[in-house]
Amino acid sequence: MTRRQKDSTHFGYVEVPLPEKAARVRGVFDSVAGRYDLMNDLMSFGVHRLWKRYTVEKAALRPGQRVLDLAGGTGDLAALMAPRVAPGGSVVLSDINVAMLARGRDRLLDRGLTGEAVQYCLADAEALPFADGSFDVVTMAFGLRNVTRKEAALAAIYRVLRPGGQALVLEFSSPVAPGLAPLYDLYSFRVLPALGQAVAGDAASYRYLAESIRMHPDQETLKEMMAAAGFEDCRYHNLTGGIVALHRGWRY
Repeated sequence: MTRRQKDSTHFGYVEVPLPEKAARVRGVFDSVAGRYDLMNDLMSFGVHRLWKRYTVEKAALRPGQRVLDLAGGTGDLAALMAPRVAPGGSVVLSDINVAMLARGRDRLLDRGLTGEAVQYCLADAEALPFADGSFDVVTMAFGLRNVTRKEAALAAIYRVLRPGGQALVLEFSSPVAPGLAPLYDLYSFRVLPALGQAVAGDAASYRYLAESIRMHPDQETLKEMMAAAGFEDCRYHNLTGGIVALHRGWRY
């Protein structure tokens, strides 16, 4: 094991001590929480909503199931999933960031999702505070790349799934459509920071977004990581030319 693997990790393109990454990521989301949803719509031209709906469709939820939405942020997935597990089921909206979780709670309350339908948990994806086999489905949308120890998070997800349960990880990935990569790079490193500055007053956080995507494992590597964590029948679905990929795995 190299020194880098033991003592440090990446925060975008910057090498930082392991304990620092979570705090830096927390700072990014503290900064952008207020404009997070607007920026998502602007950055993706609204397509992020289609990616999330596709994820929920693949989850094939049923009434009575219990779902954990990790890094659930402002609650987009939770809002789609809660009606599908009713009656008798519930969605636990979880995030490591207080500001994001509070915004998600407010948005879900505004939609009339109250009581047992949606619960909330401030939690680190690497050390989930739930018993083994607590959930039928675990989702994680655009959060895994921000985790310090991705292997630990995947192992934790596997642990809290019930036998027969499914994990779905929606994340930015590596473009596969011909000619898309250079255009995507231009958009990511020129347009996104400028948009972040104009709308959220924060170019640096959106520069980190672009860098963190490039440091995230590609489709095949993440599939192998899920298999190493114990998941079976691992597969992925490329969306929008591979800009985003939905990875799925089961605990049997």
